[in-house]
Amino acid sequence: MKITLAAVLSTRSLLEAGGRWFDDYVSRIARYTPCESQAFESEKALLEWIERQQGRTRAYAILFDSRGRQYSSEEFAAQVGRLRDEGTQRVVFAIGPADGWSPAAKQRADLLLSLGLMTLPHQLARVVVAEQVYRAFTILAGHPYHSGH
Repeated sequence: MKITLAAVLSTRSLLEAGGRWFDDYVSRIARYTPCESQAFESEKALLEWIERQQGRTRAYAILFDSRGRQYSSEEFAAQVGRLRDEGTQRVVFAIGPADGWSPAAKQRADLLLSLGLMTLPHQLARVVVAEQVYRAFTILAGHPYHSGH
């Protein structure tokens, strides 16, 4: 399963924010499964990219949205584990534009997921998503990273 951490960002400076922590989690995730980061200037560009990534199977798109489902870290890990065990080839975790996802993007999503009721800046949300994906893989592997929660 290949993981893509994607974000719609209005400027390049946003991409650099939180970079060291974000990059660290991307490299940690890569110990468990291939992982990459992608940034897009528009929602349209992101959705077109997702459609081009489809190989033999459709890319599974998880879009972060304030009105999405809320999972505990354990529930999130279970969802990631199900996708892995079902043979999902590509999972895209995407943080949307500042004004939210369009109805078309929400319709394309396989899962709308919320990071919580509070609004986070894109820079911080990227780090939180990367950390939670890493945490999910450590939970699935029985690694002690999560044991001190």
